[in-house]
Amino acid sequence: MYLGLSIPVRILQLSLSILYLFWGAALAAETLTVNTVTRPPFSMIENGKESGFSLDLLGEIARRLDWSLEINRTDSFAAMLDGVRLGEADLAAANISITASREAAMDFSQPVFESGLQIMVQADDIREPSLLRAIMSWDLAAAIGLAFLLLLVGGMFMWTLERRAQPYFDRPLKEAWFPSFWWALNLVVNGGFEERVPRTPIGRMFGVVLVLSSLFIVSIFVAKITAVMTVEAISGSVSSVNDLYGRRTGTIEGSTAAGFLQRRDIDYYGYHDLDEMLAAFEAGSIRAVVFDAPVLNYYVQHGGQTYGRTIGSIFLREYYGFVFPEDSPRVEMLNRTLLELQEDGTYEEIYRTWFGRLN
Repeated sequence: MYLGLSIPVRILQLSLSILYLFWGAALAAETLTVNTVTRPPFSMIENGKESGFSLDLLGEIARRLDWSLEINRTDSFAAMLDGVRLGEADLAAANISITASREAAMDFSQPVFESGLQIMVQADDIREPSLLRAIMSWDLAAAIGLAFLLLLVGGMFMWTLERRAQPYFDRPLKEAWFPSFWWALNLVVNGGFEERVPRTPIGRMFGVVLVLSSLFIVSIFVAKITAVMTVEAISGSVSSVNDLYGRRTGTIEGSTAAGFLQRRDIDYYGYHDLDEMLAAFEAGSIRAVVFDAPVLNYYVQHGGQTYGRTIGSIFLREYYGFVFPEDSPRVEMLNRTLLELQEDGTYEEIYRTWFGRLN
């Protein structure tokens, strides 16, 4: 009885196993439609071929899974994602940020790249700090003039107190102004003179006040030079997100950067795609761009330095991933292969090809 019942069960199990193997093989062997959009260095056409970090990584994953990829380059980021959401494409690959709103409508792979936002400004809005320009600035000139005036007044006040007690100050008024100024200057710089010590009680008290105040005068003077140099370096430019208010800022409509600017109530010009935004930036229609840091840095390093420079550190850290239609059975297959690539060093090799050393 037991053997009679076990044979059909074993046959059923064998049949299911065979069906599963054929089903898995069918999934692996089929051609997948991959939506993408031009986003150097993640997805682009280079020398007539599909290229970029995301496509290279996906290509290696597909090779190991025996997937055949058909790349469909869309006109916009929104069109790329809509194709996946509606089931018209099997997945999408580019610089796709993993967000809660997108995860609600589609399925993401494990993160494949850590990124964030950065600011790019016009190259002519950035000036390198110049010591000569700093010294010639009105702010620093006023500070130096005020310091000289205080030293002259202090020196002449000491001359009034010490002209009958200290031989150094024993000279007529018309000859006393420069030696008195020189004495005060040396007192502030050197901290005093053994051979020219004030001899009257009030003169000595005033000399002590000058020595102690010299510490603050020198500190303030150095701080003033540093401040002028800093202002000189960023004059007319943007140093942080807070400087974007009232500035002609651009980004791509519907991007995570656009969402960030909206939350900060920063007005911006929204563009349909990357080429349109960069064309507006190069034409000077916008003075600053907020977008994905690796995309902006790639642009600057590959000919864009004539027009703009990225500034500041990366903010609003985010992760990129491949995106699939909801409940796609291929997500788990891709994730397992992605982990294999990370463990055997293949991921790092692909990363270095595009970005240098992996941090």
